[in-house]
Amino acid sequence: MPVRGVLRAGRPAGRTDVAVLEITELADVGVGTFYNHFETKEDLFRLAVEDALEWFGGFVDRLTADIEDPAVAFAQSFRMTGRLHRRYPQLSRVLLNHGLEVAHSDRGLAPRALRDIRTAAAAGRFEVEDLDLALAMTVSAQLALGSLLHAQPERDDASSADLVVRGLLRRFGLPADEAARICSLNLPDLDLVDGAVM
Repeated sequence: MPVRGVLRAGRPAGRTDVAVLEITELADVGVGTFYNHFETKEDLFRLAVEDALEWFGGFVDRLTADIEDPAVAFAQSFRMTGRLHRRYPQLSRVLLNHGLEVAHSDRGLAPRALRDIRTAAAAGRFEVEDLDLALAMTVSAQLALGSLLHAQPERDDASSADLVVRGLLRRFGLPADEAARICSLNLPDLDLVDGAVM
């Protein structure tokens, strides 16, 4: 059952008070099909969020696949994800409302961040004592960044995302000049993905 369409058409952040009929029309399925797949509307919304984040995560994976330095791959992924808050505000708002839930999902962005942190630590690029805490800091930083960007529409999303990940890189043991260098690297062209997530 296609679920990403549930997040389309101007749905406000995390809104789950819509009628089942409206949901099924957005997802282009019958009401009976809905009840065959989901017990509640909240289940559908959670799956829709995970589906959209999994798609975006796969996109980021493709853009970072050729990066040999795992610290750079981690930073590039964080920087691109930080920019999704402005590029895809509906997805961002739903992510902010359900971020702690999806942080423990085996799909989407969190498992990819954990993979990147683990790889960077194994390669000696990061000094990480506790992988779960490192992931919690990364997820918390991304959610706090998104919340701030929505609260301050005039704030520059790119420089803010870069500053946040620079702090994470420092926390994970990189020297200041190395963290700054990594955060100044060019990002892939995110225009390639416009309109495809939502």
